[in-house]
Amino acid sequence: MPAQKLKVHFLGIGGIGVSALARYYLSQGHIVSGSDLASSEITESLKKSGAKIFIGQNDLPQKADLIIYSPAVKIEKLGKKTLAEILSYPEALGRLTKKYFTIAVAGTHGKTTTTAMLALILIKAGFDPTVVIGTKMKEFGNTNFRSGKSRYLLIEADEHFASFLNYWPKAIIVTNIEADHLDFYKNLSNIKNAFKKFMGHLPKNGILITEKSADKKDFSVIKKIMKIPGDHIAYDALLALNMARALQIPDKTSLAALGGYQGAWRRFEIIKTNPFTLISDYGHNPQKALATLKGAREKYPHKKIWCVYQPHQYERTYFLFNDFVRAFRQAPIDRLIITDIYDVAGRETKKTKQKVDAQKLVKAIKKESVSYSPKYELVSFLKKNVKNGEVLIVMGAGDIYQIDKEL
Repeated sequence: MPAQKLKVHFLGIGGIGVSALARYYLSQGHIVSGSDLASSEITESLKKSGAKIFIGQNDLPQKADLIIYSPAVKIEKLGKKTLAEILSYPEALGRLTKKYFTIAVAGTHGKTTTTAMLALILIKAGFDPTVVIGTKMKEFGNTNFRSGKSRYLLIEADEHFASFLNYWPKAIIVTNIEADHLDFYKNLSNIKNAFKKFMGHLPKNGILITEKSADKKDFSVIKKIMKIPGDHIAYDALLALNMARALQIPDKTSLAALGGYQGAWRRFEIIKTNPFTLISDYGHNPQKALATLKGAREKYPHKKIWCVYQPHQYERTYFLFNDFVRAFRQAPIDRLIITDIYDVAGRETKKTKQKVDAQKLVKAIKKESVSYSPKYELVSFLKKNVKNGEVLIVMGAGDIYQIDKEL
């Protein structure tokens, strides 16, 4: 039990990052409550774990010692009617990074997969890490958090809003640096500068793993043992392997963990294989979407592959419009259906929403195999048209995964 039991309240507790931090405080014996605008699998799971959940509101509680809020919550609009200490999620997680030997995984994409694989390596090697990750893992009881008893903390370090500048790790993996979150960063140069500043948080004896530090000689070995398809997955595994080496973990241990990696929630997650194969994937930027679809073709070279894609955020779709067009023109699949853009509350502008939509994206791609469908028509259309033995990938970071159950 903690020396002092705190009452900790989370605003936006249903978020994938915030909920993991809520689980951390639960694991430490604190009293946890939280609110969110809508109920979800995550809020229901937290309720079962002992958190008190309030749905349909995001008010500041009167009796709390610490309030932690999601960056998506506009805290300034709520007013400061409490004596509690108030921290953003990145600020609160940043505090924890100073208490542990923190290993942070950053990058435009591949963060979650790399973090998941490195977590399994650390566990197999006996490091017993505490893990905060941006997805649910079966190995963690189908949650996004693992409570360890050692000095090691493994986190996924998000670059949006420059959140990772709150973190002070002893070791960093940078998977890649590409254009994204341009509603915040405006250009690639600003993104690179933020990453450079983050890497500058390492101490003099800190560990930095990037593409340049990875030995490509190991790529073919990893490719052979991985159960999840795609060069991008093997590349993420390569980075995890190199971090493990820097931590003095034998390759035999690391390769055994990587070979047993079954994937994570919505990361090329195979939902079912009969009568057709249904795969759920979180891909939401052009590079990740293309890499995933190439991996699908690699795994299913002779099958008809369908993909339903829900663009995530009007701002991202607008700023990366040409990149999405190029990616989907190159996608080696048979049919692509693009549905309406997922509107991210608090992160969209009216001006951008008037400039871009799913139908404009389809028109720009100019391929007969690419079409538009409103979300409400998707399930009935797919049930009629996807045949036995074919492959259907449901992709996007919004609420598109909800049609998985209906299929």
